[in-house]
Amino acid sequence: MSYLLASYNDTLSSILGWVSIACWIVVYSPQIHENYSLQSGEGLSLIFVYVWLLGDITNMTGAILAGLLPTVIILGVYYTLCDLILLFQVYYYRWKATKYQVSESVEETPLLIDTNAQNKREVSSTKGIAIRYAGALSFVMIAGVLAWWISSNINLPEKPQKHRSSSLTWVIQVLGWTSAICYLGSRIPQIIKNFSTRCEGLAPALFFFSILGNATYSLSICVKSMEKEYHITNGSWLAGSALTIFLDLAVLSQFSYYRYMAFKRVQPGLTIENTS
Repeated sequence: MSYLLASYNDTLSSILGWVSIACWIVVYSPQIHENYSLQSGEGLSLIFVYVWLLGDITNMTGAILAGLLPTVIILGVYYTLCDLILLFQVYYYRWKATKYQVSESVEETPLLIDTNAQNKREVSSTKGIAIRYAGALSFVMIAGVLAWWISSNINLPEKPQKHRSSSLTWVIQVLGWTSAICYLGSRIPQIIKNFSTRCEGLAPALFFFSILGNATYSLSICVKSMEKEYHITNGSWLAGSALTIFLDLAVLSQFSYYRYMAFKRVQPGLTIENTS
């Protein structure tokens, strides 16, 4: 009975892990597309991206030192490249704006988009966004289950467990906790920036998939084992994923609030003057 339960837990943990990977593969795409559509990356806080980049680099370095699967290391490289793409977009569109709009300073004008047009676009596209999110959610779920099925049917030789020195173990733990702190700290400057930009130029899907990816990753760790030693070993990755969810929820709350305010501005029937 205990063997069947352990086998079930391993399977569920693996499925959740693959769903998490699928989420992280697509998480950057909405923001990259948003920046391209607006020809501006000013919705992003540069500190947010830089600290997130540092978290990805330390996470990738820890994975390399820990001798994790090549797929995990490749994903770490992929995350780092996506961070660099976001940074490139911000600086490229700033350079492009200063070149063609001499009368305005990019530093003084956070977003080079029409606010009223943005409000109308946000309200009118609510149903379309809901449909796209449902489709994207179905995609990552199906992709995760399919990836698990493929991996479970491929018989790969097991790598022998290498003995780690205590010093290497400590280095890996330090890198893991540094990564967790970076992931947590990166959200704070973005939350602060959103108060001035009203989340304009920011793709909510970035944080939606981040929440889903972190939630499934955290669950994959907990489902695998509830032993104290196991959770201590994976504590940094578990903390970095689980606690970040709350900050990402704060960002989505900001999206919801500013979308509601935009809806009131473009719907006269909902204004305070007309409801009194």
